[in-house]
Amino acid sequence: MAKYLDVHPVNPQKRAIDQAVRILQEDGLIAYPTDSCYALGCRLGNKDGIDRIREIRKLDDKHHFTLMCENFAQLGQFVVVDNAVFRAIKASTPGNYTFILPATKEVPRRMMHPKKKTVGARIPDHVVTQALLEAMGEPLLTSTLLLPDEAEPLVQGWEIKERLDHVLDAVIDSGECGTTPTTVVDFSSGEAEIIRYGAGDPERFE
Repeated sequence: MAKYLDVHPVNPQKRAIDQAVRILQEDGLIAYPTDSCYALGCRLGNKDGIDRIREIRKLDDKHHFTLMCENFAQLGQFVVVDNAVFRAIKASTPGNYTFILPATKEVPRRMMHPKKKTVGARIPDHVVTQALLEAMGEPLLTSTLLLPDEAEPLVQGWEIKERLDHVLDAVIDSGECGTTPTTVVDFSSGEAEIIRYGAGDPERFE
């Protein structure tokens, strides 16, 4: 049964954030709000968490998981970014973008693309997500909370709790956060290629 954490969207309560962090550190799986839509998240080294996300979303091994990072310094520990790509990403973060980049050795092989050795990375512009990441002190392994055969992600914390109570350890509810996932930009070749049009303005990468 998932713990329900009602968190203020502007001034997140430290007690609630700390509860969520404890659950993550104990290898729990949570649903949490971002600046595009709700997401599933677990600790980076949580093998069972990755499997649970795959099962909930019915994902194959070619799915790009995303590292939700607090800031650019943290992101740089887990992905390879050259100077030109650095400038493009830096100008667009924090925001509604996910960047596909070559992974460093800090990233578990299980969450890389099996052939390309790439991973998604992003820095969110959301008060609650940032509070969670700051308290964690490390990125969250994450994936959009989009259920199989459904066109849009779930947008209400209470509905997520109701429908996924048996497969999650906690739900952070800070109100609606939209149904449009991030714009995904693949930089793995060194050139920007938009592979999903979403909430972030794609023009700067076209």
